[in-house]
Amino acid sequence: MELKLIQIDAFAERLFEGNPAAVMPLPQWLDNELLARLAAENNLSETAFFVPEIPPHAGASPFKGPTYHLRWFTPAIEVDLCGHATLATAGYLFDEVHPDVPGLAFWTRSGWLGVERTKVLQSEPSRITLDFPADLPVPVDVDPAVVAALGIPIKHALKATDLIYLADSAEAIRSMAPDFSVLRALSVRGLAVTAAGDEDGIDFVSRWFGGTAGIDEDPVTGSAHAQLAPYWGQVLSRNDLTARQLSSRGGTVHCLLHGERVRLTGGYVRYSTGAVVLPTVPGSSAGAEPAG
Repeated sequence: MELKLIQIDAFAERLFEGNPAAVMPLPQWLDNELLARLAAENNLSETAFFVPEIPPHAGASPFKGPTYHLRWFTPAIEVDLCGHATLATAGYLFDEVHPDVPGLAFWTRSGWLGVERTKVLQSEPSRITLDFPADLPVPVDVDPAVVAALGIPIKHALKATDLIYLADSAEAIRSMAPDFSVLRALSVRGLAVTAAGDEDGIDFVSRWFGGTAGIDEDPVTGSAHAQLAPYWGQVLSRNDLTARQLSSRGGTVHCLLHGERVRLTGGYVRYSTGAVVLPTVPGSSAGAEPAG
């Protein structure tokens, strides 16, 4: 059996920027163990798998456009929400399958997610906007062991899906060299470290560490911005924000808060198109439907 394998840099303005994601269209769901092995072999922070069939319990999509069932795997686990691999999947579908539609919808572990073509400025090329649930963090105690592992001053801590630590400055976040052995032992999916931006046009910056998900540092984390944007929106009293993730690759995420949703916009660049050849298929759609 031969499966398509497309690699796309998401939240990127040019090649070798943003977060690489593997996109693998499937005719039907394969065995979960095989999906996990494929993601581990791809060895990117996320592999997105999708099929055209929507499970009956999903109900009708609240978004316009064709619908797909989408799942995301890191090299270690299946996750509930992923921004950059959703953007990459939408980019593939817009480019190759639905060149004339303005929007798509994905059924996922986090419910229905909408995507649409968009522009930040009319002079810029088309980008993709993700419609995600906002995840407002709440204050929690700072863990001294985590602060020591980060090696920079921390003002206070929050928690939503991930832990969020507030640093003194963007420069401190740029220069930090964390002790990943400590961060891998956290009991949450990941840790975002954030601060106000120090460049023109950048409202806030971050880095994201997901050792428990098999990702020491993620280049650009869309789902983290569904947590960071609601926080910074309150701090800055603004709904329209521009963020920069300060990984070695770097990437920009435009965030627009709208009630209980957040719209995340970024560019994408295709890196490669290929195929995976499987000598046998140890599973099919039977038994592979994820809960929820």
